[in-house]
Amino acid sequence: MLAAVLGVYAAGAAFLLFWDLRLQLTHHAIEDIETVEGLLYFDPAGNLGFHDDYHNHPESKQIQERFLEVLAPDGRVLFRNDRLGTLALGGPIVDQEGRGGYSQRTERLTDGTRVILVSRRHTMAGRPILIRLAYSLEPIWLQLNQLLLAFLAALPAALAGAGFAGYSLARRALQPLTLMTQRAEQITADRLDERLPVENPDDELGHLGRVFNSTLDRLESAFNQMRRFTADASHELRTPLTAIRSVGEVSLQRDASREDYRETIGSMLEEANRLTRLVENLLTVSRADAGQYHLQRRPIAILDLTRESAALLDVLIDEKSQHLRLDGDERATVLGDRLILRQAIINVLHNAIKFSPAHGDISVSTSQNGGNVRIIIADSGPGIAEEDRGKVFQRFYRVDRSRSSESGGAGLGLSIAQWAVQAHGGRITLETAGGGGCAFQIEIPGGPEA
Repeated sequence: MLAAVLGVYAAGAAFLLFWDLRLQLTHHAIEDIETVEGLLYFDPAGNLGFHDDYHNHPESKQIQERFLEVLAPDGRVLFRNDRLGTLALGGPIVDQEGRGGYSQRTERLTDGTRVILVSRRHTMAGRPILIRLAYSLEPIWLQLNQLLLAFLAALPAALAGAGFAGYSLARRALQPLTLMTQRAEQITADRLDERLPVENPDDELGHLGRVFNSTLDRLESAFNQMRRFTADASHELRTPLTAIRSVGEVSLQRDASREDYRETIGSMLEEANRLTRLVENLLTVSRADAGQYHLQRRPIAILDLTRESAALLDVLIDEKSQHLRLDGDERATVLGDRLILRQAIINVLHNAIKFSPAHGDISVSTSQNGGNVRIIIADSGPGIAEEDRGKVFQRFYRVDRSRSSESGGAGLGLSIAQWAVQAHGGRITLETAGGGGCAFQIEIPGGPEA
């Protein structure tokens, strides 16, 4: 590529040099014709002569290098200087040659000499003549040949120097990329904590390294989350399975009555139901992470949805003799998936019922807040410590680790509720309710903007 560029440069430079020297030579020829007109004369016999002894001007040497030919209008040769000799200069007279100014063209003499020819018509002693004056182009071609030979002689050295410098520069510039490649080859699923070396974070390779490291950060976080999810899920699944197995083994080791067996089977079914709910929650979380849920958006009256969700939990409320107060704006509407939003409300409301004491109070209120619909679910439970509030939406997180799965759940309900709200472009937050307890606030885009 460099050789091609240098070749084009040399050709362009040679062309410009030739063009400039040719213009200069043409300009000298035009000036010299005016000089020649003053040196021509007719002798008494009518023959045309030339004062070639005129040398007292600075261009006398150039005058001696000229080719000079003077013709009559009928083409007869009236004069040729010694340098031209018997050679013809330009051949027969061309139509309109030398009329009204100077005629210029390139010719080649019979001996092969290339010349630049300038012609002009002139009148001497009342007789019209045509003056042809030419300069050889061979010195110009000689300079061009010397220039091209010098270029060809210097080209290998220039290419070798440029190649060595380019190789050294490219090797130095790509050294960080080589280090990054070597480090990237060493990163595996077990070594996601390693990062690519970034020498200069502001250049292109540094930007590439930072982007790659950011990708590794996300991958490491995803792998760690998957490991924690797998470990926590295994632990949560093991608890009901162990309970089912223990109850069954104990029952098989002793003779029991019909009522004892019914009680044993009831306990096993209870654990099986808890296991089913846990598997369903795990399936929901897995599908949410994989993006396999496609929301079926429909206009939803949010107060009706909260009433429907509360009705599904009436049995739990009656068991603890709790008081549920539900009110809000009948006009508050969102555009969303009814099943997903109902699951979110049920999970939060179930959490409030679970941790509120017997005869406790639970309130659910809905309102239209500008372009958003707000749902507040408050309970009268023990509340959550400040240091635990940012973790309640994490999967498998339980505020009190001493709680059993039976009383505390698997720690997936609020995580699923958060996903369901965020899938609708909303957010869910935890606040302290007045007089203790917790207040979960759900805010979802609604109204015409939905």
